[in-house]
Amino acid sequence: MTKKDLSGFRPETKLALAGRDHDRSEGAVNPAVHRASTLIIPEVEGLYGDAKRTYALDGMAIHEALKEALIAVEGGAGVTLSSSGLMACVLPILAFARDKAEVLMVDSVYGPTRRFAGRMLKRLGIKTRYYDPMIGAGIGDLITEKTCAVFMESPGSLTFEVQDVPAIVAAAQAREVPTIIDNTWSAGVYFKPFEHGVDVSIQALTKYQAGHSDLLMGATLSRTHETAEKIRWAAKEMGVGTGPDDAYLALRGMRTMAARLAQQSASALRIAEWLKARPEVARVLHPAFADCPGHANWKRDFSGASGLFAFVLRAVDEKAVTRMLEGYCVMAMGFSWGGFESLITPSDLSLQRTAVPWRAEGPLIRLSVGLEHPDDLIGDLEAGFGRLAGA
Repeated sequence: MTKKDLSGFRPETKLALAGRDHDRSEGAVNPAVHRASTLIIPEVEGLYGDAKRTYALDGMAIHEALKEALIAVEGGAGVTLSSSGLMACVLPILAFARDKAEVLMVDSVYGPTRRFAGRMLKRLGIKTRYYDPMIGAGIGDLITEKTCAVFMESPGSLTFEVQDVPAIVAAAQAREVPTIIDNTWSAGVYFKPFEHGVDVSIQALTKYQAGHSDLLMGATLSRTHETAEKIRWAAKEMGVGTGPDDAYLALRGMRTMAARLAQQSASALRIAEWLKARPEVARVLHPAFADCPGHANWKRDFSGASGLFAFVLRAVDEKAVTRMLEGYCVMAMGFSWGGFESLITPSDLSLQRTAVPWRAEGPLIRLSVGLEHPDDLIGDLEAGFGRLAGA
């Protein structure tokens, strides 16, 4: 079956059609799942070389279908799947790293990525220098002959600064330095990194693509075939792979992702506006709000917002915050986002900043809005503010 050209369709249609090959699936709507490790190679000449898949770690038909769907939605020339979103972040850094090199990493980066840089990269002799998320074209002043990559995350997953990606990419390209972005917040739907010249885009498929909080997987997408091959070989050399059942679940989740994103986005914006009017709240950090750092970049470069944002409480006793957080009926505390369920977490302890100090009026609270009715979530939050006040 000839692959359909989906380039002229909207995201909702791409998500429904991408990765479907009825010939490959013997007529089934969904692709087959092959649970395999060993592959039988009938000819001696097929045992070695790179022209043919020789081991299931390289992926089977279900993996290819998922890759096709990811590219149809976000673009790019190739995808490497991995066992988690963190591994998807790690792979391109290691692929571009070299002896005594330096990575420029945004100061608002995902905590585990920062931990990897501070431990693993440091042990390997690779320096990490953190930069202000709002640096824009000023990143050019930090790039040296030792710089092997510029790592972005936009918006930051705790404090939600939206970076000036085109300006950063232009400065990096002028020095022939590859750029990487963690684009999980947009799910590859609301922001298109490759249209701005980014070399590598990362998706934690655990989040919106899976959508049901029941699998771990990441994807590293590349703008060019050359970069895709570099990252594929990095994964192959480290034995990175993913199970077929998880690939199936991620692809199945993508079929409904547009509908989920639309509802979660609308609910999150409504709740954010409600929080903005609350006397207990000092600030709401949502890229769609004019006072969020980088809002102008979001308005220029993004086509929408997902269901993850944060708010800052006014100065308050720590025990009162604990009372508030431990009594919710609809929401729960947990370290993830993008699933069908709403999650709330205190984020101050996760904050690490070295380039630009974090200053806030009170505790930082992150909220991932799920598929529950927004009125029920608002009611849950209102009751929490009652506990915060000691009621």
